Amino acid sequence: MTDSTVLPADRLPGTPAGTPPVRLGIHGSPDLAAAIIRAAGRDASEVELVGYEVGDPFRGLRAGELDVMIVKYGLEEPDLAVSRPVALDPRAVIVGAHHPLATHASVSVEELAAYEGFRCPGAFPEYVWDEVVPPRTPKGRRIRRAYEMGTVKGLMGTLSGTDAVHLTFQSLEAIAPARMKVIPIVDLPPAPVSLAWLRDPGPAAHTARFIADAENGSTAR
Repeated sequence: MTDSTVLPADRLPGTPAGTPPVRLGIHGSPDLAAAIIRAAGRDASEVELVGYEVGDPFRGLRAGELDVMIVKYGLEEPDLAVSRPVALDPRAVIVGAHHPLATHASVSVEELAAYEGFRCPGAFPEYVWDEVVPPRTPKGRRIRRAYEMGTVKGLMGTLSGTDAVHLTFQSLEAIAPARMKVIPIVDLPPAPVSLAWLRDPGPAAHTARFIADAENGSTAR
């Protein structure tokens, strides 16, 4: 579900001098955010990247600490509005370097069902987690969610010490430690990437312009 209420870029007022940077919430690699900023025709200095925890993803937005945040798949949060897709993030799995699949150039989600994955973390929406870690493969095999999903450091520790698999996104390759392997998943479609913001009071003018520029520069076509 998308709900884009931002005015087109050519109908927005100019950004006055001294306007603060857009506070953009990200989780994981900053490379995806950087690509969205470039596609929007913006300079990196116009946007401040602020990390958020996956266990409580919307806290910063609702607390007024973020202006807008990167989200994947559709949201059904009544207080949040969502842009059109601004990018795509291909699917991948992260495993430890010791894992039986670590030498594969690519994998099928059917292969991943042989190993245990991660449970939905904290307040993260379960309906989105079902997209990230499908309960079943296309052939009906159950994907076992056995491990707790916490911090990125904790996740990497679990992957290092077990045969767990983390179904995730190719963009995380930029921050994966050397002891991890990030392998493309060939039979899950890329995740649509959008921007989300508080519906009330709505984005400030400079944030609205950034959202519109990101939609106009979208690579999700």
